[in-house]
Amino acid sequence: MTPIIRSTITYIEDLFRGNAGGHDAAHSLRVYRNAMRIAEKEPEADQEIVALAALLHDADDHKLFHTENNANTRSFLEENRVPEDMINQICTAINAVSFSRNRGKIPSTLEGKIVQDADRLDALGAIGIARTFAYGGEHGRPLQESVQHFHDKLLLLKDSMNTETGRQLAEQRHTFLESFLRELREEIGDC
Repeated sequence: MTPIIRSTITYIEDLFRGNAGGHDAAHSLRVYRNAMRIAEKEPEADQEIVALAALLHDADDHKLFHTENNANTRSFLEENRVPEDMINQICTAINAVSFSRNRGKIPSTLEGKIVQDADRLDALGAIGIARTFAYGGEHGRPLQESVQHFHDKLLLLKDSMNTETGRQLAEQRHTFLESFLRELREEIGDC
């Protein structure tokens, strides 16, 4: 692990301290691990850009911060003497991640595709279920509204993966979501 990756992990742990709604340092670390797993199968990807974009992808998330132009990300990277052209590439990848802001759009860079897939994988499977209900609870959403989120977003993610590795990993997690929803319907009725 390079010094900049270690520094970035420390930065996101501080930045997200106290956040328990599913967008926290643990989420960013899972996205990082997912992204590096995908990047291993994509040798033409710049692994450092993938790593930094994955770790910092929520540092300026509009649901958490009121920043513009990736201010938190840019400030951190500038303080760590990351070259400007690399900062711009990282921000391009980050800006392609958000489901709500990029619905139907394919990232323009391979690094953006990898990080988008990695983030979407963390919204699927068991962790996706846990994050959905953690976020819903933190924001006072009733159970039915959280369940609706599965239909509005989570069940759509499998078919929006950009990389072959992302598609393979999403398939199993998607199947788990469907199984969970069937069991939930059995237990509580129509949802």
